[in-house]
Amino acid sequence: MTTTSEYNPRLHVGLLEELVTNVSSTDFPGHYPDEDHSWDLSKFKKKLQVKVQKLSARSIEFDLVGVDASIANALRRILIAEVPTIAIEYVYVWNNTSVMVDEVFSHRLGLIPLNVDPALLEMKASPSDQATDRNTIVFKLEIECTRNTAAPRDSKDPAVLYNNSEVLAGHLQWIPQGEQADVFIAHPPAPTVPGTVLVKLRPGQAIEMEMHAVKGLGKDHAKFSPVATASYRLLPHIILDEANPVPPHLATRFRDCFSPGVINVDPTTKKVSVDERGVRGETVSREVLRHPDLAGFVKLARVRDHFIFNVESEGPYEPQRLPLEAIRVMREKISALKAAAEALRAQGEPDGDVQMAET
Repeated sequence: MTTTSEYNPRLHVGLLEELVTNVSSTDFPGHYPDEDHSWDLSKFKKKLQVKVQKLSARSIEFDLVGVDASIANALRRILIAEVPTIAIEYVYVWNNTSVMVDEVFSHRLGLIPLNVDPALLEMKASPSDQATDRNTIVFKLEIECTRNTAAPRDSKDPAVLYNNSEVLAGHLQWIPQGEQADVFIAHPPAPTVPGTVLVKLRPGQAIEMEMHAVKGLGKDHAKFSPVATASYRLLPHIILDEANPVPPHLATRFRDCFSPGVINVDPTTKKVSVDERGVRGETVSREVLRHPDLAGFVKLARVRDHFIFNVESEGPYEPQRLPLEAIRVMREKISALKAAAEALRAQGEPDGDVQMAET
């Protein structure tokens, strides 16, 4: 991307001091005379780019370039709400003398991320379906707090004074059912963060319960969402006015109006330039536009079809697998829509036009 290029309302979203301009894309059939914007697969393939920028054990940052905002937002929404995961759904409490009531503790258990690969389990068609080893993972929690008779007299640390003073996610015990011992031999079901504190106990308090985890979707309950966050932002675009460069005595103030590393100032000539690698970190606070003596040297924008995605995994999925799972779900939805359209066409008017069904 050339940061000194002219502002193009067809490619960029403009950012003024108190206004955002050219928000909607205009590249659709009929908007520009003598221009063909009908769907073309070869053109789409040529424009489409997907590039991973950062990858860690829990998160991924990647660029999605060359698609409309509707596609990017559909991908984000699917990541949050329609990629399946496994979570605790049913809790059978036999004994709970802790300070946390059954309902609150059950809700807390449901929010524990589990490392179970959803591909290894079937989804129940309805809550009333019979629980089997194909659709249910069983956990047990049996723990009691007692005094540590060997604790030093002057100790005040509950972890030293008592045994099992804290109930952790790691205390959940997986109880294999049917063939599950063989299916999950490589990765036994367990919480992804064993050290998560669920509740604190004191001597005489105990918990005994059984939990059933099932496959579900985030649109039904947030506990089934596979991500901690899935968001995107448009790539910032900073356009310096080459015909009206920033004066040397204003260069430092101009640089300080942006995020660190975005604007470079030559130590000798005091010439201002944009660091294209640093632009990704710009927050586009528009601070520079608040100063009348600086605002005339720059235009701020965002690239309309360049989306910077940030996705954090909280379940069994590796971060790089999450976008692929979202695309798989999107393809299934498109296939279902295509089949429905073809069915309507088959029973439609003689000219073959698809008629909109009344709802």
